[in-house]
Parts: sequence; C-alpha cells; structure tokens
Amino acid sequence: MTYLDGIVAHHRRRASADQRNPEAVRRTLPVAPARGFATALANSSRLAVIAEIKRRSPSKGDINMDLVPELVAREYENAGATCLSVLTDGPHFAGSVADLSSARAAVSLPVLRKDFTVCPLDVIDARVMGADAVLLIVAALDDRELSELYSLALEVGLDALVEVHDEVELDRALAVNASCIGVNQRDLHTFHVDTQRAVRLAKRIPSNVIAVAESGIAGADDARRCADAGYRAVLVGEHLVRSADRAVALGELRVAL
Repeated sequence: MTYLDGIVAHHRRRASADQRNPEAVRRTLPVAPARGFATALANSSRLAVIAEIKRRSPSKGDINMDLVPELVAREYENAGATCLSVLTDGPHFAGSVADLSSARAAVSLPVLRKDFTVCPLDVIDARVMGADAVLLIVAALDDRELSELYSLALEVGLDALVEVHDEVELDRALAVNASCIGVNQRDLHTFHVDTQRAVRLAKRIPSNVIAVAESGIAGADDARRCADAGYRAVLVGEHLVRSADRAVALGELRVAL
C-alpha cells in the first residue's frame, strides 16, 4: 500500500460516513464569484508561484507546526506569489478549514484547497469554505469519479488542478479536458522525488493546458528547468515554509518564461 492509498482510504471512510445532503449544502454556496485561480496562472508574466501553507507531511513529519496562516499568506503575497495552496487535511498534514479561511481573508490571491477530494461533498465544501480551486488527484479516482468531480467543480464556480504522476494518468486527465494539470514529481510508492519527471511529461501536455510542476522544487535552478520545459507555474510548499526568508526564496522562483 502506498502513502496515497492509506490517506485516500481514510478520506473515503470519512465520506461514506457523511450523511449530509449535497443539494442542501449547495444552497449555502457563496454568491460572490471565485477569484480565478487558472486565470491568475495564465496571466502571470513570469513563472507563477503557487505558494503553499503546510505544517507537516507524512513523509517529512513536522515542517512548521507553529506557522500562522494569515501571516504566511501575507508574506507570500508581498513577495509576488500568484496563488496560494492551503492544506486542509488534518490527520496527515495538520491542516484545517480554518487555515484556508484565515489565509484567504488576509490576501487577495486565489486559493487552492489542497486535500484529497473523493466525493461531491468535498468539491462543494471547498467552494463553501471559500476556496477558488480544488485539487483532483487522478491516482485517487476512477474515470467516472474524475469526470464527475471535474464537471462539478466547474459547475459550482471552482477551477480544478488535476494532478498526475505518469503518462497514463496524464492521458486520463486530458480525457476529461482538464485545463490545468499538475505534474507531481513525488513517487507514490516511496515518496522520493524524481526531478526529471516534470520535464519528461511536459512534452505530452498540450500548449493550451496550464502546466504546473509540483514537489521537489527548491530554488531558482529547479524553477528554471520547469520554465524551460514549458511549465507556467510551480507549486512549492516545504522549501518556502522552511525558509528563513520566504520573500527571497519565493522571489528566486519567479524566473522569466
């Protein structure tokens, strides 16, 4: 069993125990439009940085348990981040809905809900809590779920970052017409990072799709390699959260396209 298998199994158990009516929850959706996550990435004149607020991870343990989401969010915005990513998974990443809400309220940037989306309520909840985009991990979903959750995200006004790890998953993401695809360089079996994975898969991503490189990006050299391969954005968490000077670390990632 991979790290992802165990985490997704937990979220599926939680989803199966959730007795709420999705239609009733939809009636609480915000009236105001979302901030436009994909548009912000597409309009960035430099490599866009999706800066992540992350306390811990299953592979690395505690990263920064004492961070204050709204303060970190402001640091990121002032340093030129294009979007935020906020972990809301509690058991595995020590995140919360409150983290997302407080971070988003502190800035004007679009915010991705970084979690393990396995059912319609997860998508609807993302919009209700104030997220502007939702993460769909192809490896965690079958084809029907991927298609239905992607369509639902668009229907309720969210963008979707569809995450893949290999060529087969990339083909599945393209089959649902995903307009924003993230390539996660972390191996699901070992959680080790393959820094050539993003470069390899970039050649298969159509030019009209916003390509985002994820995991293992730790400085200007990594950012330059991703930009040269055709990526419009990078999603960076641990490197920024651990940095003694987040403004400098983030600025180094904003290389020219």
